Amino acid sequence: MSDKIEVENLNLFYKDFQALKDVNINIRENRISALIGPSGCGKSTFLRVLNRMNDLYEGVRVEGNVLLDGNDIYKDNVDVVALRKRVGMVFQRPNPFPMSIYDNVAYGPRIHGKRNKKALDELVEMSLRGAALWDEVHDRLLKPALGLSGGQQQRLCIARLLAVEPDVLLMDEPSSALDPISTLKIEELIQVLKNDYTIVIVTHNMQQAARVSDYTAFFLNGELIEYGETEEIFTRPRDRRTEDYITGRFG
Repeated sequence: MSDKIEVENLNLFYKDFQALKDVNINIRENRISALIGPSGCGKSTFLRVLNRMNDLYEGVRVEGNVLLDGNDIYKDNVDVVALRKRVGMVFQRPNPFPMSIYDNVAYGPRIHGKRNKKALDELVEMSLRGAALWDEVHDRLLKPALGLSGGQQQRLCIARLLAVEPDVLLMDEPSSALDPISTLKIEELIQVLKNDYTIVIVTHNMQQAARVSDYTAFFLNGELIEYGETEEIFTRPRDRRTEDYITGRFG
C-alpha cells in the first residue's frame, strides 16, 4: 500500500493569521482518511489545500510541500484546472447545476472535450452507477436535477465528480445536510468507492469517522495532533487532547 499524497511541513496563512501549522501527513492510496476536530480547527482548510481550492481566497500563502504521486502540486508550472480534475471535491450541501440529471454528469467531460454522444451516454451511465444512483434515475435523465431529493442530489454531485475520472475524492462533510437514511447511503457508497479512489473526508460526526474511515487525523487549532489507523485513534489515542475530544470532553 503506497502513499498517494505526502504533505511535508505545511503552513498556511490567511494574510497575518496562521490557519495551519507545520502539518506532516501521508495519505494512503485507496483508503479513506477522515479529518476530525472542533469547528475552526483547520480541517476544511487542510482539505482545500489538497486541490488548491484555497487559491481562490485573497491573501492566502502556503509554505511546505504537497506531493501528489511524488509531484509537488504547488509548483508554479502546475495546471490547477488539471489538478482539480484529478483531485475532485464534494461539498457540504449538494450543489447540482440547474440543468438535467444527464447534463449535470456530462458537464465535466464536455468541458474537457468529450462530445461523442455514445461515449457520453456510456460515461453518464457508468458514473451514475458508480454513485449508486442509476437505478433511481435511469428513466428520468432529462428531468431537472433540482427535482431530486437531497440525498440523491449529493450522489449526483459524486457522479458528476466521477465522470471526469479523478484519482482522489475530497469530501467536506458530505452528509451533514442529509437525513439518516441518505447519510447511510452516502457512507455505503464511500466504502465502495475506495476500491477505485483515494478518499479524504471531513466530518464532525465521530461515529461516522469511526464507521467509514481506515485512517483518522485529529486537528486542533491548526495543528495535526494525531494521525493513525482509525481503530487505534478511537480506542488507544496517544495524545490526551485526542482522547478528550473523542470522549466528548470538548468540541
